[in-house]
Amino acid sequence: MEKLRHSPDNLTCHSERAGFYSEGVWCAATLHQPANDSQNARPAILMLHGWGGIQNALTVPFYEEFTRAGYAVMTFDYRGWGESAGLPRQTISVRQRMRDADAALAFLKSRRDIDPARIVVWGSSLGGGHAVELAADHPELAGVIAQVPMLDGRAAVQAVPAIRLMRFALCSLADLVKPGRPVYIPVVSESGAFSSMDKDNANTALQLAERSVGRKYDNRVAARSLMTMGPYRPLKRLKDIQVPTLLLGATDDTVAPFVGSAIRKVNNSYITVETVKANHFEPYFEPVFSEIIRKELEFLQSLE
Repeated sequence: MEKLRHSPDNLTCHSERAGFYSEGVWCAATLHQPANDSQNARPAILMLHGWGGIQNALTVPFYEEFTRAGYAVMTFDYRGWGESAGLPRQTISVRQRMRDADAALAFLKSRRDIDPARIVVWGSSLGGGHAVELAADHPELAGVIAQVPMLDGRAAVQAVPAIRLMRFALCSLADLVKPGRPVYIPVVSESGAFSSMDKDNANTALQLAERSVGRKYDNRVAARSLMTMGPYRPLKRLKDIQVPTLLLGATDDTVAPFVGSAIRKVNNSYITVETVKANHFEPYFEPVFSEIIRKELEFLQSLE
């Protein structure tokens, strides 16, 4: 990993703060528009970031490239994260996040400057799993891109050493039974240190992202969030997809292992499978980013 291709200092897109309600909770959003003005409703991409992500954390190079290709792009913070409302803070529930993603999609469709028939969902990591679920639930979508997707939580849990799993379980239990403020653990850490993610150069990715956006990241997640992962298997929804879908996996991913053989067994003609030789975090950064974005832009072009 070397650097992000784009940072907030060299963007050509125009960004507009927005927001929507999800089950009565305000979720902060940003709409990024191409530099060229247009009176016509644009095609759009809804971006779903990963496990501990917030707006502008690792997504900047992607939405800049997508807006240069003519798409409006909407990013947002899930409830309880970033600039969104919601308590408790920094807590993850995949089912709650799916409801937020549905609300975000409904909001994007409602905008007069967006063509509702040409909306693509882009998701990465845990957001890639959510993108797969949206693909299965919304056959009206123009397409879906899921990069380094979390498709099988059971496979991810099985990749964690037993001693660390035991510590995860104890922290999660303490968080559930303790009244008041959640028990937090770091989202990422250096290899071997205790956190929800210490593999695949996770800490290096955090440092590079912080340097790019010029702000510190709130590096904590409620321990109870760990319990949401094992049962989460969007892999089971692949058979239900009826929109063009690109699954882009990293062959050396140990955070969200890419279950390529299981995907191919589904034998769904709507799904295209691509891989890159990389770990979980390298696709966000050069030089792997160039390969990833080329594949994604080619897929978007095939939808036109």
